[in-house]
Amino acid sequence: RENSSENILSSANRLLLHEGKLMLAESTRLLDVYLFLFDDFLLITKIKRNKKKYGGSDTSLIPVCPSLTPELQSFIREGGFCTVLDQPIPLDRLILKNVEPI
Repeated sequence: RENSSENILSSANRLLLHEGKLMLAESTRLLDVYLFLFDDFLLITKIKRNKKKYGGSDTSLIPVCPSLTPELQSFIREGGFCTVLDQPIPLDRLILKNVEPI
């Protein structure tokens, strides 16, 4: 929902522990996702690439948060963005398992 996602990162006490790109196996297809691991939840976002070219605009001038990884900063400058795929997963409800590579 648009209105509830606006304040998802607004906590001043929340810490970003790690972020990175992964492939999510979703039934019959693979999906490019970008994960944000905070100290209280895991946020899974879907990577979207903007297919429209902005006539003559210099995307290198787009302000990007300096705390993001250089890879994500570059992706945003190229017109890409991330949309929240599902509700954040609280870390106290998250179970991690090792799986064999496909």
